[in-house]
Amino acid sequence: MTLERLTATFRLDRSRSAASQVYDHLREMIVTLALEPGTSLSRTQVAEALELSPMPVRDALSRLEKEGLVEIFPQHLTRVCAIDLDSARQAHVLRLSVELEIVHGLANAGDPATARLLQAAVIKQRACLEADDLGGFILFDQEFHKTMYEAAQLMTIWHMIRGASGNLDRLRRLHVPLNGKAQAVLEEHTGIAQAIAAGDAAGAQAWLRRHLSGTLTELDSLRARYPDFILPMADFTGRAGG
Repeated sequence: MTLERLTATFRLDRSRSAASQVYDHLREMIVTLALEPGTSLSRTQVAEALELSPMPVRDALSRLEKEGLVEIFPQHLTRVCAIDLDSARQAHVLRLSVELEIVHGLANAGDPATARLLQAAVIKQRACLEADDLGGFILFDQEFHKTMYEAAQLMTIWHMIRGASGNLDRLRRLHVPLNGKAQAVLEEHTGIAQAIAAGDAAGAQAWLRRHLSGTLTELDSLRARYPDFILPMADFTGRAGG
């Protein structure tokens, strides 16, 4: 592990729990693949690098272990896990079920302000794509979906789904740069926003189903390209994604 990479963007906010901040920081690095599967994390070294006591680091790593993002070996080290396809599939099913209901409700509600916010997120995404800013593109992808949850007043569910989606998000991070995926995301987001603006609930759901059908359909090519990143799962039959 490169400690310089770990500490480069970490700034402790004394008004917040240190453990929560370490968790957020490490989780972001894992989900964005800045910490790749197989990376070793020494609790002592992480604590020293972040200039913290070991306790908040231990608590943060424990939370990440519960999410299936790291594996802790007592008295030894912690290792970033490979991507768990079953976890990704279950997060997808949860997300699809909820968001189909959300877009249906938003389209029937006919709130033009929500449609404008969604379209604004698409514009930001397009600018990031043109600037070759993958991180920004994914950030505004999340903004697009978060806007839907906010409009539906379902932010508790948003946070629950985000907490369960670490493995799915890592798969999507691998997929977005490939095979025109980013351009497809823009088209699908535009379709969802336009259908909501037009009050077309069925159309919004159709665009959403198309949008959430991409990543795991490319699983074979992702495995071939990143064989060390994805856990083998011979019985996997899901065809889903985002």
